[in-house]
Amino acid sequence: MDTTIDAVLARATFNSDGLLPAIIQQWDSREVLMLGYMDEEALRRTLTEGRVTFWSRSRREYWRKGDTSGHRQYVRGAAFDCDADTLLVQVEQIGAACHTGAHACFDVDPLDPVLGSEPEAAS
Repeated sequence: MDTTIDAVLARATFNSDGLLPAIIQQWDSREVLMLGYMDEEALRRTLTEGRVTFWSRSRREYWRKGDTSGHRQYVRGAAFDCDADTLLVQVEQIGAACHTGAHACFDVDPLDPVLGSEPEAAS
């Protein structure tokens, strides 16, 4: 498989807004830290610069985690899902990942779902 940056970008499946969801995961613990969005240029920058770059849907501009807060994300690995319409980026997170100051965005609003279980087999 061709792994040149142009070939990788050609494989990416961006949504109708030209964006690709990017799940950010701590590389060693596998903890899910946050979700952001990338357009083609943000994906290119992420894969070639070693720092995660996102496209801000609200501000309509590129941003790198930590440029103002100091809480940086250094790329340690990346993979598309099976349809190449979602990206998993494994990072070394320095400081908080969430803009609220929480370690991870998913620490902010935990829910209390009913837990599922596998049905017992009929005898």
